[in-house]
Amino acid sequence: MRIRKMMVLMCALMLVLAACNSGSNAGDGAANNDTGDNGAANNGSANNGANAETGEEEATGTPEMDFDLGGKKVRVVSWWDMTPNEEDPDGAQIAENLAELEAKHNFKMEFIAIDYGEYQEKVTASLLAGEPIGEIVRLGKTYTVPALVKQDLLWPIDEYTKNEKVFNQKMTNELYTYEGRGYGFTNDQANLVQGVFYNRTLMNQLGIKPLQEYVNEDNWNWETFIQVAKEANKDTNNDGKLDTWGLANSSLLEQALASNNTGLTKDNKQNLDAPATLEALNFVSRIATEQVARPTEGGDWTEPGQFFRQGNTLMLAGAMWELGGIKTDMPDYDIGFVPLPKGPSATMYHSYEGLLQALTIPKAIPNPEQLMYIWEKMHDIESINEYPGQSSFESTFTSEDDINNAKMVQPNLLVLDHHTFPNLKFYDFQGELLSGVSVSTVVEKYKSVFQAAIDEVYGS
Repeated sequence: MRIRKMMVLMCALMLVLAACNSGSNAGDGAANNDTGDNGAANNGSANNGANAETGEEEATGTPEMDFDLGGKKVRVVSWWDMTPNEEDPDGAQIAENLAELEAKHNFKMEFIAIDYGEYQEKVTASLLAGEPIGEIVRLGKTYTVPALVKQDLLWPIDEYTKNEKVFNQKMTNELYTYEGRGYGFTNDQANLVQGVFYNRTLMNQLGIKPLQEYVNEDNWNWETFIQVAKEANKDTNNDGKLDTWGLANSSLLEQALASNNTGLTKDNKQNLDAPATLEALNFVSRIATEQVARPTEGGDWTEPGQFFRQGNTLMLAGAMWELGGIKTDMPDYDIGFVPLPKGPSATMYHSYEGLLQALTIPKAIPNPEQLMYIWEKMHDIESINEYPGQSSFESTFTSEDDINNAKMVQPNLLVLDHHTFPNLKFYDFQGELLSGVSVSTVVEKYKSVFQAAIDEVYGS
């Protein structure tokens, strides 16, 4: 933090000199960074790293605040331990900032991890009882927006997340919103990366055109995806049975929706008959009826990953967090990564999240502006990474192409909200689609079912 303060003073001096030399309104970046509407956060001295002549605020975020928390604990609750990792350079900076903040504002931050299996029930019960188990609490969107927000259990925090260097603006202002206000925040700028893992070793053995070439040609779409999958469905020993397959996933419903920039629901309405959604449903139906994917053997949700690990299946749609385990289990294979193939209504490659989560502040906790200030100043660092997720990408992927593919899809995160509605019957819907029931029949059957489930949560 001492380094940051010195940099702010130097920047302020440069702005003054620039203004004197040019006679123009210097520092447009600072002028356009709206960091002042923070309630108590705006009550500092007049000279908060601002340009004294133009009244511009510092570009680094919220002005300095002076408050004493009286030795209280600030509990940060998640389903994993969020203690900064001091062995990581960025984590070490965060830990140093936190120590200075604790001393200055007289508090102690405590990181609490609760098992994921009991997390939702325990945290929700504490909120409903008016006795939250943390000052900063991670919550899943599926049971938070709108359910908990409608009950006035959480603070809107979008007025405190103006610092783009720290806060993920898409999370607060687009993904975790209700009636125009943002209720979730994160300092993590690296969105979840979803795509297609592929076995480059098997690809070469089968003589299949490199998948990366389709991406380079901007020709990686649903048609070429199905073409590649069918090419890999081979009987290599001529015994009359397939022994290599092109696709491990029997269902790509969520991937198809995301890759065509659509969803089964949209805010408080069912979205089944939207043109882009119908395109996605027909794509999923085609994979099933044309028997493109490797047939299921009755396994659970882990079956596609198990198929892929056998080394005889070319492609697996999945999330980046899965790749470490896959590579550990497949040391003799070269594993690549390409985006989800682009749907006809999409103009770019997308990633997606079906179970979005973010940090929140319970309404029963006073002075949210102080907690948000602490979180901001704690994470306002000079990162060693050149882009979000760099260290993770470089340690996970094995080629520059794979890294570039992940960087390409990471900003384009689509959130699928159908799991927000307990009675939507998603798996029944998916099952009928995969069994060969026509898309038109399935859509007509479930439109009213979906809308009724949505109305239960949002109100009719």
